[in-house]
Amino acid sequence: MKFAAPMLALLAATLPFAAADARADEPDKRTISLSATGAVKTTPDKVDITTGVTSEGQTARAALDKNTEAMSKVVDGLKAAGIDPKDIQTTNFSVSPIYEQRKQGEPAFITGYRVTNSVHITVRDTAKLGDILDKVVTLGANQIGSISFGVSEPEALKDEARKQAMREAIANAKLYAEAAGVELGPCSTIAEEDDGYTPRYAAGGGPHGHGQGRAHRGRTATVQTRIRVTWELR
Repeated sequence: MKFAAPMLALLAATLPFAAADARADEPDKRTISLSATGAVKTTPDKVDITTGVTSEGQTARAALDKNTEAMSKVVDGLKAAGIDPKDIQTTNFSVSPIYEQRKQGEPAFITGYRVTNSVHITVRDTAKLGDILDKVVTLGANQIGSISFGVSEPEALKDEARKQAMREAIANAKLYAEAAGVELGPCSTIAEEDDGYTPRYAAGGGPHGHGQGRAHRGRTATVQTRIRVTWELR
């Protein structure tokens, strides 16, 4: 009985090495790993616009008052045009001095102040895009930033894009396996590499359209998903 503890300790010390040797004798599994992309095109059902007002004045208060008045007109006009208040969000507000340097070498001095107020607008009736752009400019907006077309609820389209990507990956994997003279085994991993939706412009559409109510025509939104799939080979 006095030798039981040393023997157990010796067994515990040698078992990991025995297991490691057993694993080392196992051949590495052959695999094939491929990437594939699925894409679904659809008509955009929303437009995101960045617009705003930049105002200047001799004092910060004068510039702020001028900006507030113009921006209030823009926001009120958007609401009157049917834009939901929750779809009008302030994205940037800044007050900065305006400097002037009369002669080189002399220190610059403040001649006034500049106030910038930018908002993000979501237009959910794309047919109104031309009218909305005309309205914000007419009401005093002097900055039009990005205009992007998108999809409000892309999840169902993303699921279809995933199915497309998987079908493409399987077809390519079978092709490679057949060409290599091997058999495709079970799928071991599936991972999404990236996904999203991208606005696309049809030829001749141009980024700004051709008149009121037509700025959204000839455009599609592409919902896409890219995956990487790995199979074992037999």
